[in-house]
Amino acid sequence: MRIIAIDDEDIALQGLVASIRKAAPDAQVEGFRKPKLALEYARNNPFDVAFLDIQMTGMTGMQLAEELIAINPSANLIFTTGYSQYAVEAFQLRASGYITKPVTAAKVKQELDNLRFNDKPEEPKPVYSGLVIRAFGEFEVFYNGVPLSFKYRRSKELLAYLVDRKGAWCQNTQVMATLFKDPTGKESYYKQLRKDLADTLASIGQDQVLLRHRGEIGILASGVQCDYYDWMDGTADKSTFHGEYMSQYPWAQATRIALMSTVGVQD
Repeated sequence: MRIIAIDDEDIALQGLVASIRKAAPDAQVEGFRKPKLALEYARNNPFDVAFLDIQMTGMTGMQLAEELIAINPSANLIFTTGYSQYAVEAFQLRASGYITKPVTAAKVKQELDNLRFNDKPEEPKPVYSGLVIRAFGEFEVFYNGVPLSFKYRRSKELLAYLVDRKGAWCQNTQVMATLFKDPTGKESYYKQLRKDLADTLASIGQDQVLLRHRGEIGILASGVQCDYYDWMDGTADKSTFHGEYMSQYPWAQATRIALMSTVGVQD
């Protein structure tokens, strides 16, 4: 979940952000004192929830809410204020929630548990797909014992990166920055890679493995068999790792070093 928080008072903003992080420790939280900076961020980054102080200098929370709705009509708006008289106006703007100050983690959690818009797709139930991934050594992916072929070489690297992330949602901008030394102007090419990966998996009936949602991409980690995953959860013998991990991809070095430290081995 991606959350932005806006309050023009520094201490209030710090408390708001701290309460959100306590209530939703897995969320990505960005705090802003200036509404204009929050708008700039919202125009360039996907977000699910916005916590807005109502009384701010330069732009009120109500005005900011209208701008955010124009950017993202399905955003959840949660107003924070020390005054109750704005509640009717807030809900006329299709607010998801309304918190009277002081803001606490308990109040934040209650609102996050009852969001107006919650269109994040449910993750498919784990189903072993017959897709076997080898991460130790050079990265390779097999279906029914045969290496999977892609139209583009980078499509395979995209899958490798998603495997490395172990099922976490990855922002497309983050993936592009990893795969390309200079991602400038690569948006069209990256879209082709995503399509190639999706088409390749669909061609073997394994399209459920690839997960996509509003500027993010991931894989259903429990839907594949992977030596790296088996090693991490203890179902594979520790001796199966010989110091090599996705060796054809330089960005995989960080994980390889972490694996080496786990077994107490240094380069």
